Amino acid sequence: MTFFQSLNKAFNYLAEAVYRIFSPHDDAYPATGMQPFLGRPYSKRARARY
Repeated sequence: MTFFQSLNKAFNYLAEAVYRIFSPHDDAYPATGMQPFLGRPYSKRARARY
């Protein structure tokens, strides 16, 4: 393998990483999916009030 071939492979490897970081997300969460954390820890006593 010549120097330029190995340099080309290294460049392609880094370019694919940069592309993956800056490309749109491919997460498939439903529109009603994950809810934000409200900051209240779970408590059995507090749960009894609801």
